[in-house]
Amino acid sequence: MTSAMITAEAAGTWKLGDLTVNRMGFGAMRLTGSAAFDLGVPSDRDRSIGVLRRAVELGVNHIDTAAFYFSSLRSANELINRALGPYADDLVIATKVGPGRDPSGAWLWATPDQLRGQVEENLRQLGRDHLDVVNLRLAQSHQDSSIAELFGALSELRDAGLIRHLGLSNVTPGHVAEAQAIAPVVCVQNRYGLDSYRKDDDFLRVCGDQGIAFVPFFAIAGSGREAGMDDTGSDELLAVARAHGATVAQVRLAWTLQRGPHVLAIPGTGNPDHLVENVAAGGLHLSQQELTVLDSLHRADE
Repeated sequence: MTSAMITAEAAGTWKLGDLTVNRMGFGAMRLTGSAAFDLGVPSDRDRSIGVLRRAVELGVNHIDTAAFYFSSLRSANELINRALGPYADDLVIATKVGPGRDPSGAWLWATPDQLRGQVEENLRQLGRDHLDVVNLRLAQSHQDSSIAELFGALSELRDAGLIRHLGLSNVTPGHVAEAQAIAPVVCVQNRYGLDSYRKDDDFLRVCGDQGIAFVPFFAIAGSGREAGMDDTGSDELLAVARAHGATVAQVRLAWTLQRGPHVLAIPGTGNPDHLVENVAAGGLHLSQQELTVLDSLHRADE
């Protein structure tokens, strides 16, 4: 497929609360370097800033970030601030709280009392007086835990005007129900892609039924997670890509977006060429037959 003239508008729009965004967005994690979660090799600062500015030129108005996205020399939030500030009125920046690092660099998970400090850290780094969307991110080990106190603390910050809208990340349907009883949830950000379990489709549909955006992470990387896509794809996936003159990554993104009008994509890259390809995937339409073939790649439920 030809990528040159396709912009983020091709994927259509969705509303996060009262904020309209193009469904093709951008994830900032990979801007900080090759290993954003282990303080690895830092990225080239000018190149990262250029990628952010190019993303906005291509119509991206939904950027996903977090204060804990940083490497030894780079902070995603600081790069966003430098590249895009002062911010356009239609630019929506979503961030996450919950995880953090102590002064030694060790990971920690915030208590309800510590969430305000994490929100203020994002505000300071981004140069904002309020945050558009804040997602409460849960640890995998907390999947059976109540989120009432944590989400309640964020709801209070929303009432105080520091946050406009609230979301959840790495959660279960039960967490969504618990949170909705406290304050509106505008988005759920969970791992989802071609290699997800079939049961994850049910959660995606539940979000759509409630008007909640479903925002998959690792839609391209799959089981490769932070390291990136770990294989070239199955024969079926490669055949679809060849039929469209597209890359495997583009097909993965197009499949993700066609899961429902409430599904948003936030592919991340520090490569300007990959950025153009990712955005162009919003204009790739897969046939029903192709979707059926790709759906078969879902893993059986555990």
